[in-house]
Amino acid sequence: MENSQLIQEVTAKAKVWLGSAYDEQTRADVQRMLDAEDKTELIESFYRVLEFGTGGLRGIMGSGTNRMNRYTVGAATQGLANYLKKNFANLQEIKVAIGHDCRNNSRLFAEISADIFSANGIHVYLFESLRPTPEMSFAIRHLGCQSGIILTASHNPKEYNGYKAYWDDGGQVIAPHDHNIIDEVNAIQSVSDIKFSGNKQLITIIGEEIDKAYIDGILGVSLSPEVIKRHNDLKIVYTPIHGTGIKCIPRCLKAMGFTNIIDVPEQNVISGDFPTVVSPNPEEPAALSMAIAKAKEVDADVVMASDPDADRLGIAVKDDKGEWILVSGNQNALLITNYMLKRWKELGKLTGKEYMVKTIVTTELLKDIADKNGVEIYDVYTGFKWIADVMLKNEGKKTFICGGEESYGFLVEDFVRDKDAVSAAAMVAEVLAWAKEQGKSLYELLLDIYLEFGYSKEKGISIVRKGKSGAEEIQAMMDNYRANPLKDLAGSPVTLIRDFKTLKSLNPATGEVKDLVMPEPSNVLQYFTADGTKVSVRPSGTEPKIKFYMEVRTPMATRADYAAAGAAAEEKIEKIKASLGI
Repeated sequence: MENSQLIQEVTAKAKVWLGSAYDEQTRADVQRMLDAEDKTELIESFYRVLEFGTGGLRGIMGSGTNRMNRYTVGAATQGLANYLKKNFANLQEIKVAIGHDCRNNSRLFAEISADIFSANGIHVYLFESLRPTPEMSFAIRHLGCQSGIILTASHNPKEYNGYKAYWDDGGQVIAPHDHNIIDEVNAIQSVSDIKFSGNKQLITIIGEEIDKAYIDGILGVSLSPEVIKRHNDLKIVYTPIHGTGIKCIPRCLKAMGFTNIIDVPEQNVISGDFPTVVSPNPEEPAALSMAIAKAKEVDADVVMASDPDADRLGIAVKDDKGEWILVSGNQNALLITNYMLKRWKELGKLTGKEYMVKTIVTTELLKDIADKNGVEIYDVYTGFKWIADVMLKNEGKKTFICGGEESYGFLVEDFVRDKDAVSAAAMVAEVLAWAKEQGKSLYELLLDIYLEFGYSKEKGISIVRKGKSGAEEIQAMMDNYRANPLKDLAGSPVTLIRDFKTLKSLNPATGEVKDLVMPEPSNVLQYFTADGTKVSVRPSGTEPKIKFYMEVRTPMATRADYAAAGAAAEEKIEKIKASLGI
C-alpha cells in the first residue's frame, strides 16, 4: 500500500474519533495527531484495530483503534457481556470478577469494565484496589462467577496494558468460548454499541474477605509446617517490582510462619512507571539486581521477585562459592516438584489418582520425577490455559498436585487456575526450610536433583525476522524442517519427531506413526534424540520470531561436576544450533 493511501485511510478512521461520542481528551489527542506534520503516530494508532485475540487484548496505551483505551477496552467488555448473556441465558444472575494490576490506567479500565458489565445487567465483583492475577482466578470460583477479567500486561514495558478474559472454571478462556467472544467483540461496530453508563447497585467492592480466603487456601497446601516452625527465621528477601505481589506475598509468608521477610523499600512503591527497572520481568537479571544487593547486605538465604501481576516468580540463590545466581523457570519447577512429590509420598497422600502437568517445552526432568514417584504427568501446549483445561477435565476424578512451565509460572493448588507467584513463593520458602532441615541450601538441593535424575540444561533461542518477508522466511524454515526431517542433532540420532500441526509422531527408525492427543493443532515441531536431547521449534504467535527451545542431558556424578556438566551442555547446544542451521 502506498504511504499516501495509508495516510488517507488512517485519517478517515481518526476523524471518526473527533465525533461527540468520544471524550474531550481523546478528541484533542486525535486532533493533535492529525495536525502533526509527522504522521507516524497517527499511522501507528489507527492503521488497524487492536485485535481481541485468544489471549484477550494487549497493546500500547493511547488514543486510536490500535491502542489500549476506554473505547477498545469498552468494545472488549461489551462483546464479552453480550456473549455471557447468550451463553448463560438460563441463569437468574450472571456474575463476573474484575481485578487489575499496578499499571497506569489499570484501575480506570477496571472501573469502565465494571460499569459496562453492570449496565448489561451483570453483577460485578470489583476488587477495591490492585490484586494478583491468581487471586482474581480464585475469586471467580470462590464467588461462583461465570467469568472474570484482569487488567494487566504482565511483564511488558510500562507503555503497555492488557485485558485477559477468564471462564467460570477460573482459567483463561479456550475454545469454543475464545472464538465466540472474539466474534461478539468484532460485532461491536461503533461506540454507540457500548453501554458505558453503569448500574452501581450491581457493583460489589471486594477485598479483605477474598484476600483471607485465598491466603487460607494457600496455607492449607503446606506440607511441612513443623519444619517451618524450626526454621522460621530464614532470611527471605522479596520484591514485588512495584506490582501487586506486595498485597499478598509478604502477608502469606508471614502467615505460614516465616518471621524474617526483608523488603526492598524502593520497589515496594506501587507504580506503573516501574521507576527502578528497565523491564519489570523477574526472568531478567537486572530486575533482581536491587534485591540481590539487599541480600548481600543482610546475608539472606533466598531472593524472590514477582512480576507486576504476581503470576510469575523469579528466585536467586547462593552457589557453593557464596555468589548469587538466578534460578531458571525450569529449575524452580524442579525444586518445587521434587519437594512436593517426595512429601506427598512420605505423608501417604499418593493413592494412584494424582497427577501433575507441564508444557511441552518445559524440562523432561519433571516427567522423570513424576515417573519415579508413580504420579501421572500431562504434557500440554505453552500457556497456562492448557494446564487449567487439564484440571477442569480431571475435576472430581483425579487429584492435582502441581503444574508449571519454563517461563517462570507455577501452580501448587487446585483452587486457582492460573500460574500463581503467591503460592509459588510460599512453597519455595517451605522448600528452603526443608532443605535447611537436611543441612542443605537450595543450590545444593538443586544439584542433588541433578545427581538423582541426571543433569539437564535448557536454553531458548529466538531468531527475529520482521515484516512480510520475515514472516515468509519463518514459514519457509518450518516448511523445510517438515520437508527434510532432521536425522540427527549434534551427532545423536533423532528417535522421535512430533508434529503438533498434523498431530502425528514419527519414529524415524521404524517408520511407526502415532496420533498425538491434543485439544487442537499447533505449529510446533519437536525432536527427541538417543542421548536425551529435546528440541522444540515454533513461530511466535505474537512477535516476528521463530523460537527454539533446547534441552540437553549430560552426565553428572558428583556436585563438583556441576560446572563441567554445564560447560559440556553449552558445547552440545552450539553443535545442535549447527544441526538446525541457526
